[in-house]
Amino acid sequence: MNTTIVGVGAVAVWCAMLSPPAMAHHSVAMFDHDRKITLQGTVKEFQYTNPHSWLQILVTGDDGNTVEWDFEAEGPSSLMRKGIKAKTFSPGDKVMIVAHPMKDGRTAGALLSATAADGHVYEL
Repeated sequence: MNTTIVGVGAVAVWCAMLSPPAMAHHSVAMFDHDRKITLQGTVKEFQYTNPHSWLQILVTGDDGNTVEWDFEAEGPSSLMRKGIKAKTFSPGDKVMIVAHPMKDGRTAGALLSATAADGHVYEL
């Protein structure tokens, strides 16, 4: 009986030690959830990776300068369920993005949707 109590206690301590890093990893505090931005650009790269995927696009501003924007998305297993595959966004593809921008003004955000050149909308 004492062995069971010690084992359960050890598992509880182990879980407690792991939970702060897990919560920190999944934080979305850096994104401004009160704002949405819409950008049109050209896909530079789509990193279909765990734990988060990244869609990088090149956006040309009114001044003619091109700026890279990086958008965080869910991992491949979640994206697959939404119809997004590793080859859905290829370099050179035109895309329209809707995202929650970074609070600090960096050119990045949390991806909410991506509209492909053929008009197909991928909602996240």
